[in-house]
Amino acid sequence: MTSTPRAHHYDAIFIAPFGAVGISADEKAVTHISLLPHTKTALAPKKNTLAYLACVQLLTYFDNADYIFDLPVRLSGSKHQLDVWQAMREIPAKQTRTYGEIAQLIGSSARAVGSACGKNPIPIVVPCHRIVAANGIGGFMGKRGEIKNVNANNGPLAIKRWLLTHESSGCVLNQSTLIL
Repeated sequence: MTSTPRAHHYDAIFIAPFGAVGISADEKAVTHISLLPHTKTALAPKKNTLAYLACVQLLTYFDNADYIFDLPVRLSGSKHQLDVWQAMREIPAKQTRTYGEIAQLIGSSARAVGSACGKNPIPIVVPCHRIVAANGIGGFMGKRGEIKNVNANNGPLAIKRWLLTHESSGCVLNQSTLIL
């Protein structure tokens, strides 16, 4: 999942439970969502724009994990990345799949699926957090396993855990997925 901006212009930035969320959109689609540190300053979107709609839908999701996004998004990548991202979009809330399961579904390898997850330009809406390792949480935002010397309460894997926990009501997850 892509999390750090690549000199992105944000049309909106709002504070989420785990940090800030930056949204880029044009008149036709949401083009990028970045998960940013709490230190980012909020930026209100202009009303009646897709950035505004994205904020509304993301905030609704944070209130209700069962919310189904219907934002128009523009995903640009290789055929393989697009296949992985489409498979992600088909994973319902409160469910997870392993990298291996997605790989088998699209005729790929687990490592290649993980790489495509790390390049997801529209996290949460395209739910890369729902893809986990066979024996644990897996990676997130281009990071794998536990990250030493990073605050466990606000690092990339903490965000993935927050999202999975948010969705876990009534969901059966491997306990190692949620352990800090």
